[in-house]
Amino acid sequence: MTFSQILGHDRQKDILRRALAHGRLAHAYLFEGPEGVGKRLMAIALTRALFCAEKTGCGSCPACRKIDHHNHPDLHILEAEGQTIKIEQVRALQKELAFRPLEGPRKVCLIDGAERMNAAAGNALLKTLEEPSGDALLILLSSRPESILSTIRSRCQRLPFTRLPQAQLKEVLLERMALDATQGHILAALSEGSFKKALGKDRDLYLEKRRELLKALTALAPGRVLPLFELAQTLADDKDRIFDILDIFQAFYRDLLLYRQGRPEEELVNIDLAEKIRRVAARESLPSLLAKLDAIDAGRRHLERNVNRQLALEVLLMRLAA
Repeated sequence: MTFSQILGHDRQKDILRRALAHGRLAHAYLFEGPEGVGKRLMAIALTRALFCAEKTGCGSCPACRKIDHHNHPDLHILEAEGQTIKIEQVRALQKELAFRPLEGPRKVCLIDGAERMNAAAGNALLKTLEEPSGDALLILLSSRPESILSTIRSRCQRLPFTRLPQAQLKEVLLERMALDATQGHILAALSEGSFKKALGKDRDLYLEKRRELLKALTALAPGRVLPLFELAQTLADDKDRIFDILDIFQAFYRDLLLYRQGRPEEELVNIDLAEKIRRVAARESLPSLLAKLDAIDAGRRHLERNVNRQLALEVLLMRLAA
């Protein structure tokens, strides 16, 4: 992967290219931004350009090929073991960084999901950042930089990444995948500028499962408790995708709000459910829609705090069924 092959992020590419050209790379970077927008691809592209025999990240020289296969002796990738990055992992990395590079001009370490470092690991890494080796380049990748120790953030050059524009992502999806325009629109809107979401496990959720979920949601009624509890149980069981499902619910109520405000249908996310949107919007008021969007935000916050998942979803669905 070269800089030119990465979609968007032109400002970030320019900063890194100029730093490479003038030999002014920082000893540590923090690539921060939403999940799946290209932070790791950019880190790999930077490493390739640094190690490449042609200094371009050509993809054909031995160094580039080794990086692509993650077996270059001077590239170290640190990821969570289980839920966290542990102090033992950081100490092992520190031992590696104490040695001189074997083949490349520097040793490079990517810490993917840096927000997952526990306190001990973070404090251990801080020592490396305070006394950096001239032969080492650390690149921290994080979708939640506020969860990283402030002392670590302050010792890195921070490079923010933003979501890809919806129109640009839709165009690429239509080129690379066998999608019609409607599917491309929905997938680009719900994936929120993230290639990882659009091309990964969420594709089926957004294109197929979404219809079933919204059908079950809009069938709820205040006096029918059993279907509500059953849906809450179904959602609770799908714990790995629960926040993506909340994104689907949020987009649906946003569509209802836009429709009530007279916005054109092309601004909606669920453009394939226009009839459902018209029907449901007819029985909602602006205050009720705003209250339901607020309920989804509250439910998301509760779930992020690891409360009882089943109970939190039951309360949310009761508010949405009101």
